[in-house]
Amino acid sequence: MRNTFLNFLLALTVGCIFINCANRGTPEGGEEDVTPPVIVSTSPENYSTNFNAKEIRIEFDEYIKIKNLQKQLIISPPMKTQPEITPLGAASKTIKIKIFDTLPPNTTYAFNFGNSIEDNNEGNPYTYYRYVFSTGDFIDSLTVSGNITDAFKREPETFVSVMLYEVDSTFTDSIIYKETPKYITNTLDSLTTYTIENAKAGKYLLVALKDKNGDNIYQQKSDQIAFKKEFITLPTDSTYSLRLFNEVVDFNPSRPQIVNGEKIMIGYEGDPEGVRFSMISEVPEDFEYRISKNKETDTLYYWYKPKLEVDSLILHIEHPQITKEYTVRIRDKERDSLMLEVEPSGTIAYDADFKISGNIPFTKFDKTKIELIDKDSLPVEFTIKSYDSLSNTYALDFKKTEDSEYNMTVFPEAFTDFFENTNDTLQYSLRTKKQDSYGNLRLRINNAVYPIIVQLTDKSENVKYEQYATEQRIFDFLNISPGNYLIKVIFDANGNKIYDTGSYLKKIQPEITKHSEKSIEVRAGWDDETSFTLKD
Repeated sequence: MRNTFLNFLLALTVGCIFINCANRGTPEGGEEDVTPPVIVSTSPENYSTNFNAKEIRIEFDEYIKIKNLQKQLIISPPMKTQPEITPLGAASKTIKIKIFDTLPPNTTYAFNFGNSIEDNNEGNPYTYYRYVFSTGDFIDSLTVSGNITDAFKREPETFVSVMLYEVDSTFTDSIIYKETPKYITNTLDSLTTYTIENAKAGKYLLVALKDKNGDNIYQQKSDQIAFKKEFITLPTDSTYSLRLFNEVVDFNPSRPQIVNGEKIMIGYEGDPEGVRFSMISEVPEDFEYRISKNKETDTLYYWYKPKLEVDSLILHIEHPQITKEYTVRIRDKERDSLMLEVEPSGTIAYDADFKISGNIPFTKFDKTKIELIDKDSLPVEFTIKSYDSLSNTYALDFKKTEDSEYNMTVFPEAFTDFFENTNDTLQYSLRTKKQDSYGNLRLRINNAVYPIIVQLTDKSENVKYEQYATEQRIFDFLNISPGNYLIKVIFDANGNKIYDTGSYLKKIQPEITKHSEKSIEVRAGWDDETSFTLKD
């Protein structure tokens, strides 16, 4: 019996030892490995001077992998030829950096790997590793730091590049369109602050870019930009706040083309405000034209009459930013037929206009051929509030009461278009909600500098309601739909009642906006009141 028990203990002990050895790497119930990889050597050494190597080797104590290197790695100053860095997508204990550029003398370089390095098994990151060297006798050590905000939106973009351009005898403002910066850093995916390190003393232009294609060159159409109007001088103890904005793209028309009978389409980039058209070709004395704009795309339409028996026309386009002439080949096509559309449909708010638009420019509107009646079949007076020729839209205004219905009949020949087409009989029905379906909000703005635009937006920053003020007052938003709203205040510096963005070349900063931190709930049938104190 004793031998049997001893044999059992011996077998149990051996079995436990075997199991323990088999699972030595991952003991069940043991602590999770959260230790990042450790660098055991670098060649040449980090922070080397008089650097002339073509390959850098960084050795770790365990297998590592590199992730998202294209986004995470920042090389400052940028190199003309991107170094080759391995391994990519495979595990290794060594990072190799092959340098192809001939590096200028007396220059400090920094490779910032961000969050791209992590161990192969548990994914523990080696965060913000920097490899620094100088081709001269010493390492430049000056820094410049600050924070990034968005000039218009609540939160700035991630992965924003912040750049220094050296101001020397060759410097021009156009450098950001043509050359890479002297020094660069990036906010990566979580920071709104930045620090440019290892810079040398001197005068610099400070710029930030949300660089869509990652070439470190400003592209007006795709990139956001922020800039410090005055040059900065290093060393400095100052910090710099930069506000990202989208510039209005310079106006540039595309080649016009005939799309329907006597209708020329002109696509464009930028703002068409101020554009003028003239026909260089010889045209008859009764020649006329109108301009309209597509509601959904950046497209203008040039409508003309009478029909011209020619093969081509020469169209002159003049804008404050550009002048062009195009030859437009003319083809025999059918003219558009007149179609009307209205907004809104179904429910209409108490203070909303009823808008009627046409696909062909209107030349005549006969108000007497529109009938508007309420649910009791009583006539309702309406007025023509405005006509926008570019959108070809009439806005009609009439007094509305709660929980009511309105029926509009548009009789034939109420609208006449550019080609003398008229409408058929059309009917539209509208209704209003009960008063207690809406809520009211009284808003006080503290510390404002007038004039200001006050907006209520949804969480996606779509503007739902807006008011304008040139002096201090209370803002009463009446009969608004229940929901949660955020407050945005725009300081309208030039008093034109719209938000104006900035311009790098004109050295104009965008107008200042302020956002409430918390949303406000507006409840149906309630009168709510709140205040918003603006901070510097």
